[in-house]
Amino acid sequence: MQWETLLSTKKLKPEAEEVSNFKEYPINEFEKDYNIIVSSAAFRRLQDKTQVFPLDKSDFVRTRLTPSIEVSTIARQLGIMISQNSTMYKPKDMTPEIGDEISSVLLCAGLLHDLGNPPFGHFGETVIGDWFKNNLGKIKYKDKPINEWLTDQMCLDLEHFEGNAQALRILLKAQKNSEINISEAIISTLVKYPTDSGSVDKESADIKKHKLGFFKAEQELFDYISQSVGTKTDTGEIVRHPLAYFLEAADDIAYATADLEDAFKKNLFTLDQFIDYYKNSYNRDRVESKSNHEHYTEKLLEDLKRLRADNRTMESESRAFKKWLNLTRRWLMYVAVFRFSSNYAKIMDGTYSGDLFEGTNHEITIEILKGAMRKFAFNTSRILKLELSGQVTLEFLLDKFVHAALYSDYQDEEKGFLPSKADKKYLAIFSDNYKQDYENAKTGDEKFDLYLRLLMVTDYISGMTDSYARTLYCELNGIE
Repeated sequence: MQWETLLSTKKLKPEAEEVSNFKEYPINEFEKDYNIIVSSAAFRRLQDKTQVFPLDKSDFVRTRLTPSIEVSTIARQLGIMISQNSTMYKPKDMTPEIGDEISSVLLCAGLLHDLGNPPFGHFGETVIGDWFKNNLGKIKYKDKPINEWLTDQMCLDLEHFEGNAQALRILLKAQKNSEINISEAIISTLVKYPTDSGSVDKESADIKKHKLGFFKAEQELFDYISQSVGTKTDTGEIVRHPLAYFLEAADDIAYATADLEDAFKKNLFTLDQFIDYYKNSYNRDRVESKSNHEHYTEKLLEDLKRLRADNRTMESESRAFKKWLNLTRRWLMYVAVFRFSSNYAKIMDGTYSGDLFEGTNHEITIEILKGAMRKFAFNTSRILKLELSGQVTLEFLLDKFVHAALYSDYQDEEKGFLPSKADKKYLAIFSDNYKQDYENAKTGDEKFDLYLRLLMVTDYISGMTDSYARTLYCELNGIE
């Protein structure tokens, strides 16, 4: 792979020529993409989508928008660090100009990485996928269960609904009418798992196979982009864009630290409890087997103890914990850049199969931090109740809108294949944008068009904010 193609500024939809006044003050293509992203409605909706705590009333707790900005910032900094790396591992082709473009691509990709997430956080993804698992074999279309109409891959796309794949789907609509028409380099970087649903293998040694990266509906267009940027090999395999490794690292760093800060602010654990958990989770023998370097994971625990004030108040402990999380982020960023540099050749030829923390001390650090969230936050009754409320909402909406969509483009009065009056009303609620997307994409193939109508439903529901989904649920159920 070569940076000349990897940093492609080509777009799916040709842009209008710039007015002369703007030509006098040029900015690069990726900076233009940044402006497009931050002014888009899809990006703004992230401010009312759950990160960890659904429907939370606190103005401190992060929504999806805040982590997107944090991931974007960390990713950009990683791009700056790799281009300014002065170690023996510094890539010889990493010029300052390439470094600037890399930083800009990562800045944009970070903002977009959660664009396809539905309401109510990652739990919302699970709810949507489980609903299709439970219903594709039960709901009938023309006297035959839906899963008998669809191919295996189509069924798996729905049953394993992924926000990552949905984000790609949103961006690839630019070919027709999307407001987010951005460069191929950013789109390719965004796909951390360039794998179709039928090829997912969570046990694979190759990390790119661990999750679904694109739906069948976008497979052909994503293949075209991969060919264009140079991530498609001579054998036809699509490998990760090199910058996807930095995006993944930035996401891991932000996820492992920011959510803990929110949980601490919500008094879900004390600093003493966290220190005890960290100490008990740390296995020195395992660290020694991974690296001969200084035991950074253990050192971080000592740093936290050092940062605590003697006069321990809630406020001082909060400050200490925040300082420590910032320190931890910096260590993790350093490791990510070092690993990218030292594995540069494998990354650039598409043969590197792990993530940037694999085999390091800080692989364990991240595991400990994520484990702390599972222990102190994810399983609390408060979170579980809010998630269950979100589940009721999403399942109701799927029940109603899937049924309405089935016969929206096919009617046979003699055989009784007609939408009911209620179905017509539910269909009328759909945004015209989603219905137009379906009209633009349909092919005349009954099987594929049925699949597209189901995707129309997931587009609509996953595009909702938490508040809108909840409000719509209440309105449709006559709840004041």
